Amino acid sequence: MEEGVIRLGIFAGAFLLFALLEICIPRRSESQERPRRWSTNLLLSVINTLMLRFALPFAAVSTAYWAQVQGFGLAHWLSVDPVIAGVVAFFVLDFAVWAMHVASHKIPFLWHMHKVHHTDPRFDVTTALRFHPLEIAVSMLWKVVIVALLGAPVLSVVIFEVVLNAAAMFNHANIKLPEKADRILRWIIVTPDMHRIHHSTHPKETDSNYGFNFPWWDRLFFTYVHDPKGGQEGITFGLKEFRGKEPRQLAWVLILPFKALMHVRGWISSRVDKDGTPKAG
Repeated sequence: MEEGVIRLGIFAGAFLLFALLEICIPRRSESQERPRRWSTNLLLSVINTLMLRFALPFAAVSTAYWAQVQGFGLAHWLSVDPVIAGVVAFFVLDFAVWAMHVASHKIPFLWHMHKVHHTDPRFDVTTALRFHPLEIAVSMLWKVVIVALLGAPVLSVVIFEVVLNAAAMFNHANIKLPEKADRILRWIIVTPDMHRIHHSTHPKETDSNYGFNFPWWDRLFFTYVHDPKGGQEGITFGLKEFRGKEPRQLAWVLILPFKALMHVRGWISSRVDKDGTPKAG
């Protein structure tokens, strides 16, 4: 319970900080459509938080505790010093999250869930909270596997989850950093100007800058883009096929991944007879 309260307090503090900075030093002056978008994105965050708390009790932190008690995972099998194991776990988890993000753009099943994040027609701190519950569940299961195999220390997993949430809100925030500071920070952490490019409707830009914490993976695997084609002010957010008002509606967002599955099912049905025999032509 104490761990949950601490994480909630840090989350609320980071959200408030970046929300205030968006008002004081905005990167783009366009309307953020806060009332409708924020209500949808914040409600998604509430749903995901409740799901992780009650429906997925085997979350990453719980898995780390289980591995510690059972002596399971590489850190325990190899008797690695807890400090070293914690540092290694933090970096491995960050790479695992980066790899999962890339996979979510490449594998159709994952993309149908992840595109909820990309249908946001604007880009601000609440975009960091805009994930479909199914994607959150799959992502957590992926982290559970990594944590278990590593035998990651409990404290390192707690720190990673807190840092990941805060970093996501930071690099999704509509804030303007001094150009010199942004250039330096990009070698250490993902900045808003860097990640904002990933939310462009331009395919080559969407297929870049996948990182949340560290920018090194994108540089190492050649998915790093320094500047958007039309400049930061020229980026169009969202997905080209969803330009109406629907992405601002919670019900539409929750149903979106299932629409793709229904489309595939309908396509298959049109190709076969009732007895399962493929239709001619």
